[in-house]
Amino acid sequence: MTKKVESTYDEFINSLTPKQKKEFEKEYKDLLLSELLIAAMEEDEVSVRKLAKAADISPTIIQGLRSGSKKNITINNFLKILKVLGCSLVIERKGRRFPINLPYKEKPSAKK
Repeated sequence: MTKKVESTYDEFINSLTPKQKKEFEKEYKDLLLSELLIAAMEEDEVSVRKLAKAADISPTIIQGLRSGSKKNITINNFLKILKVLGCSLVIERKGRRFPINLPYKEKPSAKK
């Protein structure tokens, strides 16, 4: 029997205590949200101010999400941002998918 070689990531994760793992996973999710927001904004060439105006929320909220300093937002603001970026939302449970229909909202035009 051969021993499976662990990646550096696996070694790191396995070295954490359960409390440290939980904190790492939370921060990783925050990073993913930030990276997804940045990527969507870059792809659509939308500035922070234009996204904020189209979603009718403060530019400070958008910038905080982009930088990772804003950890908690309301579901209402999250849904507004998704709508403006033309995203869809799907809830999955036990292999079943439930799409959430967000009312269409026109994307802001690219920044000039």
